[in-house]
Order: sequence, then C-alpha cells, then structure tokens
Amino acid sequence: MRFDKLSISQKTINTMSTAVIEKKRKNIDIPIDTFRNLSIRAVSEGRSLKSYIEHLLVMEANAMSDEELYRILVKNKPQGNVYLNETEQNEFENWLGI
Repeated sequence: MRFDKLSISQKTINTMSTAVIEKKRKNIDIPIDTFRNLSIRAVSEGRSLKSYIEHLLVMEANAMSDEELYRILVKNKPQGNVYLNETEQNEFENWLGI
C-alpha cells in the first residue's frame, strides 16, 4: 500500500483583527486511496487539499467538549501538577457528570 506525506509545522499567523493564531506542522502518511478521495472532496468544496484537511481537523477538534477533553486527560493521567485536591476534583467530576 502506497502512502503520501502531508506536513504541518508550527508557525504564528497574524490575522487582520490582530489576533495571533499559532499553528503546528506535523507530517502524516495516508494511504493513496485516502489521498485521492480527500483531494476529490477538497475540489468539490473549492479548497486545496491542505486547506480541506486543516478544516476537517479544526472542525473535529472544535466538536470536542471540555468535558470530553477532561475525561480523556483523567483517563490517561498525564504527568504534571495537581491543581485540585481530591475533594475539589470529585466535585468537579460530579459537576461534569463523569
């Protein structure tokens, strides 16, 4: 199976409203069939493949709620500082319904 490479890197973009959007570049390998299908969908929306994939990823990330992200973080127990004591964490999790 053949793969094509796409890449994403970190950069800062200044928008017209003076807001700064940071971006990150990441190389990914996708099957050639996926590349072809996404290219067709991108063209049908009047976008470049790069723009279309970026749009899909942003939409997917924005669809995640804070509760979902928190559940993932709690499940994976990332290394780092503990900002809440056990009682506060339990109250917060109850408030989230998890």
